[in-house]
Amino acid sequence: MSKVSVRKASVEDLDTIMSFNVALARESEGLELDQAILRQGVQSLLLDSSKGQYFLAESEGQLVGQMMYTSEWSDWRNGNWMWIQSVYINPSFRKQGLFRILLATLQDIADRSPDVVGLRLYVDKDNQSAMRCYERCDFDYASYQIMYKS
Repeated sequence: MSKVSVRKASVEDLDTIMSFNVALARESEGLELDQAILRQGVQSLLLDSSKGQYFLAESEGQLVGQMMYTSEWSDWRNGNWMWIQSVYINPSFRKQGLFRILLATLQDIADRSPDVVGLRLYVDKDNQSAMRCYERCDFDYASYQIMYKS
């Protein structure tokens, strides 16, 4: 793989991020996302960095991966968890260390932010490939079970 650079996403990257998210939802959970809602959601975050930030990996002028984070305040720790979300790597660039490169960008931000207490992510219980990747990057399993109500 040639040199990879990581940069913050901008609103000009909206269509690429949408296509990555559509592919991610299909692959990881068999979901078809509502395009209108997805567009509004991605655009809202791109226009308001207080909601989170996307980072894009680029190789030879081609966008090949993404990672997004949001923050969650922890009163128990008096700091923020950085939640890693919307991780997608172009299939032809997988198993080449791109997740580690993107993760290093977020880890650097966390290390320079005194209010960040750590990184967290969630993964679909059937996504064994992603779990192995996260384990290799020193993520541990939490004792929590995620529940939701819509």
